[in-house]
Amino acid sequence: MEPQAFVVWVVVFVVVTVAVTGLSRRVGWSAPVALVTVGGVASFMPGVPQVEVQPELVLWGVLPPLLFAASLRTSIVDVRARRDSILVLSVGLVVVTVVVGGFASFWLIPGITLAAGFAFAAVVAPTDAVAVTAVTGGVPLPRRVVTVLEGESLLNDATALVALNAAILAIVAVVDPWQVAGEFVLAVAVGVAAGLATGFVMGGIRRVVRSPVLDTSLALVTPYLAFIVSEALLGSGVLAVVIAGLYLGYRSPVVQSADARIAERVNWRTVSFLLENAVFLFIGLNLAGIVMGAVSTAPGLWPTIGICVAIVAVLVATRLAFVMLATLIYRRGPQRLRERSWSWRNGIVVSAAGARGVVTLAAVFLLPPETPAREFLQFLAFVVVVATLIGAAGLPRLVRLLKLPPPSLDQERAEWRMLMSEAQSAGLERLERERTDVDEERVIARLRANATLITDSIEHPVGDESEPTLAAYTRLRRRMIESERDAVLAARSEGRYSDMAVRAVLRAIDAEEITLRAGDPKKDGA
Repeated sequence: MEPQAFVVWVVVFVVVTVAVTGLSRRVGWSAPVALVTVGGVASFMPGVPQVEVQPELVLWGVLPPLLFAASLRTSIVDVRARRDSILVLSVGLVVVTVVVGGFASFWLIPGITLAAGFAFAAVVAPTDAVAVTAVTGGVPLPRRVVTVLEGESLLNDATALVALNAAILAIVAVVDPWQVAGEFVLAVAVGVAAGLATGFVMGGIRRVVRSPVLDTSLALVTPYLAFIVSEALLGSGVLAVVIAGLYLGYRSPVVQSADARIAERVNWRTVSFLLENAVFLFIGLNLAGIVMGAVSTAPGLWPTIGICVAIVAVLVATRLAFVMLATLIYRRGPQRLRERSWSWRNGIVVSAAGARGVVTLAAVFLLPPETPAREFLQFLAFVVVVATLIGAAGLPRLVRLLKLPPPSLDQERAEWRMLMSEAQSAGLERLERERTDVDEERVIARLRANATLITDSIEHPVGDESEPTLAAYTRLRRRMIESERDAVLAARSEGRYSDMAVRAVLRAIDAEEITLRAGDPKKDGA
């Protein structure tokens, strides 16, 4: 393809991604399903270039920034609190899925070996961080469920890829179970170490870098650095990226300036939006090539339909049975487990959120040419991805049916007010220590007034709630900010100030508007 044509298609690809995603959100459709559908239809249209999965490009080029961005948004405190549940799903469920799915594939798919069955099961075992985020982002789930699902999808890729490597080795050679266990331990240990080392080194560098542009540039290369270092040392690159992201996300208030944090959040939100949604369109565009490759090895139309339905049913049933059994053990087991148990309704939602994505599609193309029915297995992997995405799209309806309690926004607002009050009290103490005789009293009075608003509203509430005071302040200050921005823009249009002054004032106004928005949990990260 000519360079000019390539650029044109990239632009078309991005425009279609944005347009379909925006339209889906407006009409209430599932954006992942809509993008896969549009991509699948387009793949059969004349003139659309045939897309072929380059698994190494996906695993090395696309996956690291996606996982890193998701890790930055994930609370390491919450992950640590739910680490047992996350490990049970990210390791235990993947292993069980590989075993059950491997035998089922061996029995259901004509002409494949048991090793090939295990390899295929390893491909379709892990849930996808991008897909899970896409289907749960707009669903009012309890924070615990969200943490477990995000943690599982971030960590189970490492387990699945180790299992896949072992199964691929079994296809072409003899496998030593002890060697597989040793490789898994090595991959995890090196991945964790490489992720921590990368996070520590990059955090130290970014601590002394004050330029948001330089800081963001370092942030963009960090996931690739963690992945490359870990893979070079025979560790799990996926796990290294996740660990580095969790570490840097937690250390961000210490190692970055406020400007750098704002810039990084905006940049990663943009990168995540484009990559997350483009991935689903990319999955759909592979349909024509996958179907043509599978025609020669498929056992026939009706047997193929039966196999597809059976494989998806096995995967869904395995996840449901495993999660429900784990729920039972936690609720009926020793006291230590009962203290950390979750409800049956939470277990059902976790079972239903088993969407697969780009990792599955990329991993199936890693199967060696010697794999029996390789093209048909690639087609089955595509079916599994689409079927689980469609199933996960019904998650909002399931949550409403189960009457699952949403996150308590009132509690979060109360916690925000209390923490903000503590922070402002510390600021007032520092003000008294730092003020000098030459500081004007009106400056001190203004600083005190701003810092004591939230504290006063908590200690001396209006009626039974302190919210009206804060709400009134936020509402009026936002209206003031709108007029302030309009005045600055009017002055700019009249040419009465330099562009440098205009930009500086607009940045200050934007920063305060972001601060006001941060106090509303409903708008956080929107």
